[in-house]
Amino acid sequence: MSRPAVEVADIFRAHGDDFIYRQGKRLSYQQLKVMRAIVRCRTAALGGHIDVCLRCGKDWGISFNSCRDRHCPKCQAQARQRWIAARESELLSTPYFHAVFTLPEELNALILQNEAELYNLLFRTVADTLLEVAANPKHLGAEIGFFAILHTWGQNLLFHPHIHCVVPQGGIAPDHTRWVHARYSKFLLPLALLQTVFRGKFIDGLKEAFREKRLTFAGQIQSLSQPKSFKAFIRKLHQHQWVVYAKPPFGGPEKVLHYLGRYTHRVAISNHRLLSFDGDHVTFLWRDYARGNKQRKMTLVASEFIRRFFLHVLPKGFVRIRHFGFMANYQRSASLELCRKLLEMAPLTPSTEAISTCQETLTTEESSTAEASATCSVRLCPACHGPMTVIQRLTPAEIAWRFVSKCFTNTS
Repeated sequence: MSRPAVEVADIFRAHGDDFIYRQGKRLSYQQLKVMRAIVRCRTAALGGHIDVCLRCGKDWGISFNSCRDRHCPKCQAQARQRWIAARESELLSTPYFHAVFTLPEELNALILQNEAELYNLLFRTVADTLLEVAANPKHLGAEIGFFAILHTWGQNLLFHPHIHCVVPQGGIAPDHTRWVHARYSKFLLPLALLQTVFRGKFIDGLKEAFREKRLTFAGQIQSLSQPKSFKAFIRKLHQHQWVVYAKPPFGGPEKVLHYLGRYTHRVAISNHRLLSFDGDHVTFLWRDYARGNKQRKMTLVASEFIRRFFLHVLPKGFVRIRHFGFMANYQRSASLELCRKLLEMAPLTPSTEAISTCQETLTTEESSTAEASATCSVRLCPACHGPMTVIQRLTPAEIAWRFVSKCFTNTS
């Protein structure tokens, strides 16, 4: 993919300091940390490394290090590939469903002031809804497994919290002797029922958090701290139809992996959606799902673009990809082995192809050096497509000295 003409980092460099000055204490430490990471990503400020191809021996010079921040548009490709590779062995030979649970916009202001509390509540509510309805013999009568991904943005960068769920087409029978297939073609479970249960469980959790004083109310929603106002707010939420919709089911595991590549490590906006930046205004592409999924252009002043980007900075340490049911971490290996048996899949055997390929590339001389003892890089040489490895790591000071030393001739 070609290098984008404009990057989020360019906008932060041009207007970041002014935005911080104007916003003051309204910015969190986490938001400031994300801006600093994106601005420094793949620059000399983070140091660098020298790559050499193990096949043709070409030295590709200094590459600047990445920030590896999960909000950075430039750092998610490798993280996504590593995650997909880890999940590949967990895929089952059955179609997969895709469901999306969305919160009404009336909750947006409250969520932005209580992100960790209400994002966790959203995950618990979605999981409890799917597991409870699936366990009911009237609908499926089985234990299901799935993973859920939190997204907080819409295509226009406005706040739009929702969870994507990827669910196999069926589940394990209560007696663990057979695989129970889905009865519905559109989704695993009836969507109308899921909407009702989802709304009820989330509102119950919201009321519990209010009773236990775990919610913050400030600014325009300060009045909700009063019990009467909060009850009226809850009644208003009950009047809305909460959105749970299903996308067409996937086919086999290959299509699931393609989907994972698009959704798992996505950030609020990629650099390739940015069209132009004239120093004051940012223009980017977005899809208008409400009007026929048409692609449109949107232009924002830089400060508004940064404000919208910061809406999607997650709390420190918050896990945005979670597994539930028989895919939960504590039982995943045993449960997936049972699922493969019930679905009559071939036994899982560890692949050693990548290891052997890497080992064959190393010569005896290379293997004797300390630098070549590191694990082979997944990156391929642009010239011969052989594996590349890091032979030297450089600090920011070492990089600066290399460039400075070239600017002065030796007069000794």
